[in-house]
Amino acid sequence: MPIAQINMMEGRTDEQKTALIRKVTDAIMDSLDAPEGNVRVLINEIPKKHFGIGGQSADKLGR
Repeated sequence: MPIAQINMMEGRTDEQKTALIRKVTDAIMDSLDAPEGNVRVLINEIPKKHFGIGGQSADKLGR
């Protein structure tokens, strides 16, 4: 069972996350010949104050 884990900063819409899950699932199915029902996609959203960029939080940088 292939599992894709995606870590990203919070702020994307539910529609964007749904599209991401679909496209990652399709890519795994195509590249590994895995059945759709076996593919798992996990999205971990990191709060902007916990996401560092260049030594500062993304929140502080206004991202």
